[in-house]
Amino acid sequence: MLNSIIGSEITLSVFLICTGVSLLLGIATALLGLFGSRSSQSFAVTIAILPAVVQVIIMLVNGNIGAGVAVAGAFGLVRFRSAPGTAKEIGVIFLAMAIGLATGMGYVALAALFFAIVALFLLLLTFLKFGETASSERLLKITIPENLDYDGLFDDLFDRYTKKAELLRVKTTNMGALYELQYRIHIKDAVVPKGFIDEIRCRNGNLNIVCGRVDQKETL
Repeated sequence: MLNSIIGSEITLSVFLICTGVSLLLGIATALLGLFGSRSSQSFAVTIAILPAVVQVIIMLVNGNIGAGVAVAGAFGLVRFRSAPGTAKEIGVIFLAMAIGLATGMGYVALAALFFAIVALFLLLLTFLKFGETASSERLLKITIPENLDYDGLFDDLFDRYTKKAELLRVKTTNMGALYELQYRIHIKDAVVPKGFIDEIRCRNGNLNIVCGRVDQKETL
């Protein structure tokens, strides 16, 4: 059942079957990549056709070592012509390429089975919120004048309103006239209390304060 359908030579019927399976699994992979994310339409279309493209390349190489090296070099150049994506997008790209490799060698049933296993596993991890950042975690940016000593300046407020606060970095802005403090905090309430922001404003001279969720778009 999981054996290759390609014999000594590639026939038209075998090519159409492999291409059809590649396109169907490519569309399913694109839908999987779009699930729970904000990927663009161009990304979805690319993922949908990627297995078929890889499949044809593998069929054309067909044991030719020289052609295989040339194809590997061509894939290496693609990295310099593409913008970095999220870790999930990169994972979906590898999944699409694996499907194309399997169908290109005639293992269409194996490709479908592999996709089903990975899709179910990914949906399960998403449903269980595996690796998700705690909902109470926030990124807090506070701008203060240069004459204020930021060391311990907001410690009492953090003790009152947060479970944990960590100073990530300090940088100067406005030609050195201001400091921007960046904290990673875990708030005690479901939302950031207005009183917390108001008390920070009283201490930083009513300068900019930004408090938002930690960015989940991490790249590899």
